[in-house]
Amino acid sequence: MAHDGGLALGDFCQTLDLTDICTGWTELAAVPNKAQVWVFEAIQEIRQRLPFPLLGLDSDNGSEFINGELLRYCQQQRISFTRARPYRKNDNCYVEQKNYSVVRQTVGYQRFDTAAELLVLKQLYAQLRLYTNFFQPTMKLKSKERHGSRVKKSYHAPLTPSQRVLAAEQVTSAAKKKLRQQYRLLNPAALKREIDKHRKELFRLAGKKRPVLKRQRHRQQPLTIKPELLI
Repeated sequence: MAHDGGLALGDFCQTLDLTDICTGWTELAAVPNKAQVWVFEAIQEIRQRLPFPLLGLDSDNGSEFINGELLRYCQQQRISFTRARPYRKNDNCYVEQKNYSVVRQTVGYQRFDTAAELLVLKQLYAQLRLYTNFFQPTMKLKSKERHGSRVKKSYHAPLTPSQRVLAAEQVTSAAKKKLRQQYRLLNPAALKREIDKHRKELFRLAGKKRPVLKRQRHRQQPLTIKPELLI
């Protein structure tokens, strides 16, 4: 996800979002740009902190994912690697939904392109991943039935991603024990205060650059057509 603030000029921070379909577990990483070296490094870091084995990756068609380095890594580590169809965003609907509900609703749409902003983003995501995965319940679709023009949907009871991980038979007992220990050390109110603190600092840093961005936009003069040239 790009944090360009509506001005796709130069380098700006990006957010890498990995979402598990089965449990809804979401991991976020801030990188300085879309270069494959940063994205590959972030994927490796995320893999180390997942509470379950990484068995597969399904990415979009960006060159930060579709490259030889990541392909070789997945082949060596026996990780299934697939990609979405071109121009079909709904193929990655699980990630797209988290991009809005977790990332955009937290950091907004401003431009972040400095080392200081990148550092604050990383600090914010370190708290946000814990708050989202341990204390934010979500509903998963159970069934869907069509009756004429109407569609009736039923959902499972709301659970947090960590609760779904603990209920999964595929997750080892050691991983579940570690997850329970981590949960007992967390305080949702304290996490929320840390998130709000980092958000305020991020917006303060971004707010300093607003006049600069406006001047850059003004330099791009729109094309004008004289009335006498119109036919």
